[in-house]
Amino acid sequence: MTWTLVVMVVAAAAAPDAPLRSDRLYFGAGTPVTVRVDVAGSDDVALALMEADGTLLAPPRATRSGSVDVSALLPECLDLTRSCYLQCLVGGLPSGSALVFQPMLSRLAPRTEQARRPDGTPYTRIVGWGPPPEDGPRDGRVYSGLRVYPERDVVLHTTLGDITVAMRPDEAPNTVWNFLHLSEGGFYDGVAFHRVVPLTRHGHPFVIQAGDPTGTGEGEPGYWLPIEPSRLPHEFGVISMARADDPDSAGSQFFFCLSRDGTARLDGQYCAFGNAVDGAATIRAIAEVELADVSTGRPQDPPVILAAVVVNAPPRTPGTGRPDRPVSETRSGPPAETRPRRKPR
Repeated sequence: MTWTLVVMVVAAAAAPDAPLRSDRLYFGAGTPVTVRVDVAGSDDVALALMEADGTLLAPPRATRSGSVDVSALLPECLDLTRSCYLQCLVGGLPSGSALVFQPMLSRLAPRTEQARRPDGTPYTRIVGWGPPPEDGPRDGRVYSGLRVYPERDVVLHTTLGDITVAMRPDEAPNTVWNFLHLSEGGFYDGVAFHRVVPLTRHGHPFVIQAGDPTGTGEGEPGYWLPIEPSRLPHEFGVISMARADDPDSAGSQFFFCLSRDGTARLDGQYCAFGNAVDGAATIRAIAEVELADVSTGRPQDPPVILAAVVVNAPPRTPGTGRPDRPVSETRSGPPAETRPRRKPR
């Protein structure tokens, strides 16, 4: 198979005509959090602070075009314990991408124990997160301020089609930031899906894996990423970080889940940080490629990420959240128990 590398320019910040922009990326604790509202021809402008599912943290507050001190208008943004979203409303309707408000909190590190798999091989299992909770709204964690940036999706243009991934900074903020950074920098352009595991040893669809420029399964960006306690369930279309036995050994490699039945056991052990909102057929097509090596999951003709492009996310509606939804596990063809078991695990 031949393929052509697609070169695209990715904007690192909000588009110049975005109705809502942050004055800077970082706001230290105790400093005003200012954004710029740019809405022409309307006096009916408000800002809404909401959770990922659209739940409002406060009633929308009327404002005006120009510089706005959000910490004064919506002081609730100073008490966040997880990432939330600031949406501009014009005439009561959402306009432009939301801003992610990520509280910078000291880390909850994994607590681990040594366990054994059914085949007897040892592994490190995460059994909890520390430090233990303490009194206070942030469980004793240190708050250093806010990271504020436009909400963005990542579109993976592959040789078998496109996959649009919605980020979940409310569950894994620093993992999301790492993935956006690598995507913007072109790290994933030209990188193959080097591992495909269509079925577990129980016959359930498992994962497709990419993110290694060497294509060997050993490549990384030159650093390890601390794992985060994401609560996002591993199910079809969810993207999560691959790693070695050490919980903090993720870097750039990621995988898409192929079924809840196959990947539920990864909950709490791997860091899920987003979900596909378009491209279910592409995920399935990658999962169905022929394998050259069943033992490693190496495809005969590995699908390739032509480009990972960062794009503005759709506006969020109070009470609803994003207008799109995660892709469905519904698939065509015979059920798992009757499909050829090309790669049991």
